[in-house]
Amino acid sequence: MDIVVTGANGFLGRHVAHALQAAGHHVLPITKQTSPSARSEMLRRADFVFHLAGVNRPDDPAEFTVGNVDLTELIATELLSYNPVPVVFASSTQALAANPYGESKRAAEDVLVVYGERAETRVHLYRLPNLFGKWGRPFYNSAVTTFCHQIARGEAITVTDPERVLTLAHVDTVVTSFLETLREDIGLYPSVEAHDVRLIDVVRTLETFEAMRQARGVPDLADAFTKQLYSTYTSYLPRERIVTPLTMHRDARGSFTEFLKTPDRGQVSINVARPGITKGEHWHDTKHEQFLVVSGEGVIRLRPVGMEEIMTFHVSGETLEVVDIPAGYVHNIENVGTTDLVTVMWVNEPFDPSRPDTFAATVDGQEVMEGGEAR
Repeated sequence: MDIVVTGANGFLGRHVAHALQAAGHHVLPITKQTSPSARSEMLRRADFVFHLAGVNRPDDPAEFTVGNVDLTELIATELLSYNPVPVVFASSTQALAANPYGESKRAAEDVLVVYGERAETRVHLYRLPNLFGKWGRPFYNSAVTTFCHQIARGEAITVTDPERVLTLAHVDTVVTSFLETLREDIGLYPSVEAHDVRLIDVVRTLETFEAMRQARGVPDLADAFTKQLYSTYTSYLPRERIVTPLTMHRDARGSFTEFLKTPDRGQVSINVARPGITKGEHWHDTKHEQFLVVSGEGVIRLRPVGMEEIMTFHVSGETLEVVDIPAGYVHNIENVGTTDLVTVMWVNEPFDPSRPDTFAATVDGQEVMEGGEAR
């Protein structure tokens, strides 16, 4: 389709335009810089219109009428004149409120209802709550955007009304619903999934994300809103924080580097072994590990504590396979190749220096504990 997107360079418009292009449609973008003649030409060609342009923070309240009502009337009039097509309109939950902004949005809705009746075509009026997501402008689009920007840069923040409850919808959720209207009639007032959350809880969650990043942690993303908020937060990281140096514990054998640590989902580390080097030679009471060799050639050996049988697994970066290291198994990994052996290691418990749960033993020998007792 040829699809007109008004406000195409705005927060919502930018997301919609990208989604339409990714779906194979041709976007006809209308912005403040578009001339009247170019706008008319695009409306003539349109198979569908997403009317997302509007005014929400003018210096003069009279601009609400010009930017929200008059522009909508102009678009509806032009479409009625030569090309009646379906229209999606980004209205606001404020449309039912008694304030200049809400009243202008409600008036624009009324214009489009009449347009739909006269054109005998579909109109979808989305009364959107506060939106959040990537590509927002700090200190303009939303409080969430501003807090993400500030916390990601270590700046001091001010929460003037911490108990205020925000109704928030993720921009990608809105865009997904928008694209559904290209295929079917989903009603005059479609709804989108939204979340009611206190402002202070948003701030605390964002601060938790930052603390976890510094500790190389990963938040619990089982909740849909938390997952959306985390994706939003990380999109505001400044250039200088995109790369995080890690501490590599190096010795003559290679290196060991902790990548991610979580209190409830374990730890991920990267182990490098030089050619001819064997690492490991220990076992754990409760730790369960998984080894994934991503480069080089190696051999992983396992032996149940107190038993003699040794299991041998040949591993290579040429064929990615995960080898489980169960609790109670003495194990090692040997580099039998000519290049470094690189292994991604996951363990179900993060390392705790006060309880390392690591007991020295050799795969081909006997487990000996402190004091010389066999175990």
